[in-house]
Amino acid sequence: MFTLDTNIVIYFLKSDFKVANFLRERILENSRFNISAISEAELLSYPEITQEEIVKIENVLRTTPIISVDSQIAQLSGYFKRNYRISLPDAIIAATSYLTNSTLITRNAKDFEKIKEIETQIL
Repeated sequence: MFTLDTNIVIYFLKSDFKVANFLRERILENSRFNISAISEAELLSYPEITQEEIVKIENVLRTTPIISVDSQIAQLSGYFKRNYRISLPDAIIAATSYLTNSTLITRNAKDFEKIKEIETQIL
């Protein structure tokens, strides 16, 4: 099981070879993916986003389970933000990864690699 960081979805939508290849290989292995609800918000929040990009994002979101922020994720997010001094969105994504027992796939090594409680894979 893998949790996709927001930046991985962005790189995938931009046809980044490394990200697309990694995801394709995991799909062939029947791996499962999820995305935090905060990533859904981040993906759709860019002021310059085009309608075409919105459609692409919605296609990805339609095929990937979205994990809502519940009380358990909120509490763990607070712990991660407080103890690792990361942004709240990153803390929510890390908590989602931890509570779904999944590996976090990201390009944000600086913030996520310091969180000992989660397994990360940097692409």
